Amino acid sequence: MSKLILKPGRERSLKRRHPWVFSGAVANVQGNPGPGETIGLWSATGEFLAVAAYSPQSQIVARIWDWKERAIDRAFFNENIKRAVEQRRTLLQGTDTDAVRLVHGESDGLPGVVADRYGDTVVLQLTSAGADRWRQEIADAVVEASGVGRIWERSDAEVRGLEGLPAVTGPLRGNLEPGRITVTENGLMFQVDLEHGHKTGFYLDQRDNRRRVRELARGRAVLDGFCYSGGFALTALSGGAKSVTAIDSSADALALARGNAELNRLAQAEWLEGDVFQLLRRFRDQARSFDLIVLDPPKFAPTAAHAEKAARAYKDINLLAFKLLRPGGLLATFSCSGGVSADLFQKIVAGSALDAGVQAQIIERLGPGADHPIALNFPEGDYLKGLICRVASQISQG
Repeated sequence: MSKLILKPGRERSLKRRHPWVFSGAVANVQGNPGPGETIGLWSATGEFLAVAAYSPQSQIVARIWDWKERAIDRAFFNENIKRAVEQRRTLLQGTDTDAVRLVHGESDGLPGVVADRYGDTVVLQLTSAGADRWRQEIADAVVEASGVGRIWERSDAEVRGLEGLPAVTGPLRGNLEPGRITVTENGLMFQVDLEHGHKTGFYLDQRDNRRRVRELARGRAVLDGFCYSGGFALTALSGGAKSVTAIDSSADALALARGNAELNRLAQAEWLEGDVFQLLRRFRDQARSFDLIVLDPPKFAPTAAHAEKAARAYKDINLLAFKLLRPGGLLATFSCSGGVSADLFQKIVAGSALDAGVQAQIIERLGPGADHPIALNFPEGDYLKGLICRVASQISQG
């Protein structure tokens, strides 16, 4: 096994079991490991630290597989994927949901591995050189642990480019044609676009938050910005919303959302194609108002380096939302940007309320469901932040 030797003092994060090693922490590499190959990590004083996957083209040059010396092989993936699946087996018992995340990357001790179950199909996404190298073993382990017969690969996330990996999509196991499958979540049916849908096809991390919006929607005029396939919009309709206006910039996403509304025999929402920022400004100029607004935008800041630009975008969109809310209205606002911390996001939303001229309160904090755990030693996994804010009053002028 090749060795990666750290610079003096750079082993501290590993001793706290953080699963990444950045290139700047490396003193030298002994051997000639290829991308994804298993290497040993050692301190400058010769202390063994962990076994990891090597990724020479990435700033994250090594991702930890295990903290003890052991072989990384088929048995390793069978063991770890079985544990991840078993830990989720009871999560959805007694529910009418058949879509769940089975493997959640570093938080399950499997860096770069995401496996989402949609009914009888698993969508597998491999985003690191190590995960890519063990593709077949990982797929076999998912089949064995979950009992599904079909796996579709969606390894097309942009982050693969940082690893020097090409996009890979297509069937991995079973007879599966590209297209859509139908899943059930909280009693609603949704079509999932396996081949072209966002992420692995659906935003599973928002399951619990969609249910919460349904509970809040009764009798309210609801606006769903960045609606994608209609997750929040349809749950609001099913919860008795007085009206729902849903916006997305993608005609394909809106077509999928309309189809999901028809699938569930729900009253049609007002589906609007266009730029959310521009449409909210138009609503402001038209003096339109709402009782509940949901903002679940795409990732504005994938890394901390993008945080400043992302902060401006979050500020603008939340400011417009506060201006459109009636007194007592609710804003459910989210950030899935890893480069924006929870503290920073709250400060941005607070500044938006102030500039909008309203006094607002946080009444709930939201995050991902239990099938998206956050390892305590991996705070970077805490990517989805949500706030439900209530407009308490207008700020008096003068």
